Amino acid sequence: MFALTLLRAPVLLAQAVRVRRTTPRLPGAAGPVDGLVLGDGPALRLVVLGESTVDGVGARTHDEALTGRLAQALAASGRAVAWQAVGRTGANARTVRDDLLRSVRPADLVVIALGVNDSIELHTARRYRRDLLGLVVALRRLLGPVPVPVVVAGVPPMGGFPALPRPLRDVLGARSAALDLVAAELAGVPGVIHVPMPAALLDPATFAEDRFHPGPLGYRRWAEQLAEVIEPLLSATNKAE
Repeated sequence: MFALTLLRAPVLLAQAVRVRRTTPRLPGAAGPVDGLVLGDGPALRLVVLGESTVDGVGARTHDEALTGRLAQALAASGRAVAWQAVGRTGANARTVRDDLLRSVRPADLVVIALGVNDSIELHTARRYRRDLLGLVVALRRLLGPVPVPVVVAGVPPMGGFPALPRPLRDVLGARSAALDLVAAELAGVPGVIHVPMPAALLDPATFAEDRFHPGPLGYRRWAEQLAEVIEPLLSATNKAE
């Protein structure tokens, strides 16, 4: 695969430049980066940490983006959810650890959404695993002695991004799949789970106008898929307490 990528390098570079030049530059979500979904009992403190999807690119406000939609999905059972979105467009796993962790507030659950920028930057699987593990360790150290459940959202399968032409789409699709495989290995760390993103979620109708980021419908479907996996984790944690 590496040799084939080298042979295609001039074509890939030309396509990457064209995509960057022609793709609309959408802003991050407007409005507050934290909020509260009302419900019963003490609020679950949710932090979502990551790249442009956490910055809410493709949605008007964070209520329509990944963090707000996930808070709403987790509150559907009746609990209150206090949420915080800590994201930066263009961030990779290492820059999130180095630059964004200081903004994270105390949490009962953290969701990490990364991998697209690491794929675009053609980071190796070894580097991504090291950087992602370093982020989880630093996050645990920051949040205190009681391990907080950490959910690693799967790397979006970039082979399904409508904005990407072939062969660039194929190369980034393979890279994102390789990074997601090593992200899944972190599920061996106690209290960490990995939730892959099904390719079926990447319906072209769910993308924003740039055909690269999710739109509000895409964020809602992704959040609901994450919530289905997270709910049993929260129930098990509550029983253990």
